[in-house]
Amino acid sequence: MDRRQVLQGLAAGLGVAVAPAWAQAWPARPIKLVVPFPGGSSPDIIARAIAEPLAQALGQAIVIDNRPGAGGNIGTAAVAKAEPDGYTLLFTIQGPLVTAPLLTRKLPYDPVKELQPIGLVATSPNVLVVDPKLGASTLADFVRIAREKKGQLNYGSVGNGSAAHLAMESFKSRAGIDLTHVPYQGFPQVVNAILAGQVQAGFMVPAIAMGQVRAGKLKALGVTSLGRVGALPELAPLAEQGFAGFEAVSWQAMLAPAGTPAAIVQRLSTELVRIIRSDEVRSKMLNQYFSAAATTPEGLAALMKSETRRWGDLIKAAGVQPE
Repeated sequence: MDRRQVLQGLAAGLGVAVAPAWAQAWPARPIKLVVPFPGGSSPDIIARAIAEPLAQALGQAIVIDNRPGAGGNIGTAAVAKAEPDGYTLLFTIQGPLVTAPLLTRKLPYDPVKELQPIGLVATSPNVLVVDPKLGASTLADFVRIAREKKGQLNYGSVGNGSAAHLAMESFKSRAGIDLTHVPYQGFPQVVNAILAGQVQAGFMVPAIAMGQVRAGKLKALGVTSLGRVGALPELAPLAEQGFAGFEAVSWQAMLAPAGTPAAIVQRLSTELVRIIRSDEVRSKMLNQYFSAAATTPEGLAALMKSETRRWGDLIKAAGVQPE
C-alpha cells in the first residue's frame, strides 16, 4: 500500500477529525504550483498573477514550476502522481483535463480519478490569427486562400487536444478547408513559428496574440466567443462571420492530487475565490484579456464533465482521431 492509499484510508477512517489536524499543520513550507506550459504562456501569466496574493494569504511562498511538454500532459501527470499533501498543485488550461483523455491513447494519468478540482480561475476567447504575408484581410479571404492552397498551409497549436487545436479542427470542418496541424509547447512558440513562416495560422489567447497583432506582425481575423469581447471591440466573432454558433473559449483552473485532505482543498478554494474577486487581480486579468471566473471545487468538477461531453461531440463531428 503506497502513501496515498494510507492517507486516503486514514481520512476515511477518521472522518472529519483528520481535517482540522491537516488544516492546522498546513502549510508549513513553500507550495509548488506546477504550470505544464512554458514561461510567458497564458497559464503562466495568470498563475503568477494569483501566486503572490495566495502566498500572502497562506503565509508560505508559492513557487511556480513550469513543466511544458505533450500539450500540458507531462506536468499534469506529475501532479496527478504527486503526494496529496497540499504542497504540489496544478494550474492549467482545459486541454489536459477534458480533451487529452479523448485524444490520447495512452494518457499517463486520469484527470477524474487522480486530480481534485479546487476552482476555475479565468476564461478567455481565442483569436484566429494568420501570417499577414498570406494576404488574408478577412475571415472570408482566409477560407478562400485555404481552399485554393488545399493541403499546403499549416497551423500551430499548444498541443493535441488543446482548445487551439480543437477550435481549428472544428473550424476546418465547418469551413471545408484542409490545414496541417503542427503542435508546439506554448503560444509564444506558435507566434514564433508564424513569424518564421513555418505555420500560417492558429487560434491563440489574445494575451499572447494581440501585442503582435497591434505591431502588425500578425493579422487577427476574429474571436471564438459568441458575442463581442469588451477588450477587443474591433474583432467580430466567427459566429457573426458566417459560422453561426461557433464557440471555443479557453479556461484555466487550479487542481490538486486526488486524496488531498478536504480541509486543505476548502482553504485553497476559499482563498482562491477571494483573490479572483479582488479588484487588483481582476484588473491584471483584464489587462491580459481574461475574465475572472471563480467557482467551487464542485463547480469545476461539473464544468470538466460538461466540457468533456461537449468537446467529445465536436471531436467526433470533426473526425479528429486519437494519437
